[in-house]
Amino acid sequence: MKELLGQYASYNHWANQLVTQSIMRLPEEKHHQAVPGSFPSLYSTVLHMWDAESVWWQRMKLHERLIAPSDASRPVMQETVNGLLNQSALWEDWVLKATEMQLTHVFAYQNSRKEQFKQPIAEMVMHVFNHGTYHRGQLVAMMRALGETKLPATDFILYCRKKK
Repeated sequence: MKELLGQYASYNHWANQLVTQSIMRLPEEKHHQAVPGSFPSLYSTVLHMWDAESVWWQRMKLHERLIAPSDASRPVMQETVNGLLNQSALWEDWVLKATEMQLTHVFAYQNSRKEQFKQPIAEMVMHVFNHGTYHRGQLVAMMRALGETKLPATDFILYCRKKK
């Protein structure tokens, strides 16, 4: 399990880098342009991804009060991208150094609706990476809708081939 989670952690960071590099090549006005999706713009989607990775990190670290980056300020796109990439790097580093016992440890947390849950860290970590994959797909679709033709390919298999 540890090896696979390590691959997914590295993949998540790599794929976030590719997608955000493509976004940052776009004119700034396109970052905020309304596009259909779960969130109304590229900026809002990237900010949500950073919020989610950060909040799950804080839950795992047993922070009493969770603070999403968007609660603290309204960062510009470059700060949002940097925050997401830094958080992804933290996840990657933690997973690569984690022991099997840390990954199988069952932790308790509550969601945003104050519902209580218990589950192994490994399941939560997989959720974090899967959540990123979901929203990266949306970001690519949003860029396509904005007329972008140079889109990043972020399939897991491409990441695996790149490593060899």
